[in-house]
Amino acid sequence: MKIPPTAVTPEGQVTLAGELAAAAARLAAAGVASPRGDAEQLAAHVLDVSRGRLALVEVISTSAAQELRHLVERRADRVPLQHLTGLAGFRRLDIAVGPGVFIPRPETEWVVEEAIRLLRASGAVRPICVDLCAGSGAIALSLADEVRGAEVHAVELEPAALDWLRRNVGRTGLPVRVHQADVGVIGAGLPPGSPPATRAGAGPVDGVLSVLAELAGRVDLVVSNPPYLPDHERSRVEPEVGRHDPPAALWGGPDGLDGPRAVVTAAAELLRPGGLLVMEHADEHGQAVPSLLASGGPWSGSWFDIVDHPDLAGRDRFVTARWDPPGRGRPGSAGEDV
Repeated sequence: MKIPPTAVTPEGQVTLAGELAAAAARLAAAGVASPRGDAEQLAAHVLDVSRGRLALVEVISTSAAQELRHLVERRADRVPLQHLTGLAGFRRLDIAVGPGVFIPRPETEWVVEEAIRLLRASGAVRPICVDLCAGSGAIALSLADEVRGAEVHAVELEPAALDWLRRNVGRTGLPVRVHQADVGVIGAGLPPGSPPATRAGAGPVDGVLSVLAELAGRVDLVVSNPPYLPDHERSRVEPEVGRHDPPAALWGGPDGLDGPRAVVTAAAELLRPGGLLVMEHADEHGQAVPSLLASGGPWSGSWFDIVDHPDLAGRDRFVTARWDPPGRGRPGSAGEDV
């Protein structure tokens, strides 16, 4: 189904209302979840106006109509809307996205909201924050934007995502320190100093504790949206996800917990006693992830105030916890009470 041509005015223009109606019908026929909304956002992008001002536009040029129709056809082919506009709105920021990086989702904004609330409640004056599996940098940049005096570090492994992360740090001008490191080196149970990981087509990549060695035991907040989808979901995800989000940002192994396990293990090394973990997870992990913190791995008995939180749709979405190992030292160390 192609978009039919709409009426052309004597001045060589077409009505925006007609174009939007045709675009919405095309997207609905293609199975797009929000056809009218996507059509309006594409039109706003083409016309370089806010979506709210579209109501003030009656006619558009034939060249603008052709550009809009081209984008609508790509969206009907299930190319993500954000890839077509080049931006994803996230809290107070516009995050640049495209092929090779995970598109930040609205539910992750609530992860950041809770992280900021907990940080402020902790009374930390210049908190050290680490975003593991940072992707586009949406979480790290929001922390730098909204938490006064925060020292924010963003850790990403994949080269393509790392490029987008650095681009967003540059375009926003926010003070985020970018590191390439492999969180999974720690998650695989390898100690600091193990041989670095390697990526296809790239050189060796150090583990997160090698890269952030100076932060071990000093971090106030570790926040993460790790890959957490179980492998059995591969055939069930929407085309926008399966075809366009990078696999490394999606899949968390047979049970979906490989990424969360890696983050929890790294967080246990990075956090100071009393430090905070805020981590997103799959909606089916509302019991598994809190149980992982409560009784899994060498950190058993070191996580407290473990709370799972729903998203706006009521689905289990992220966990918060406080790191407080016995003796108020790091695991296996002879930390002293303070």
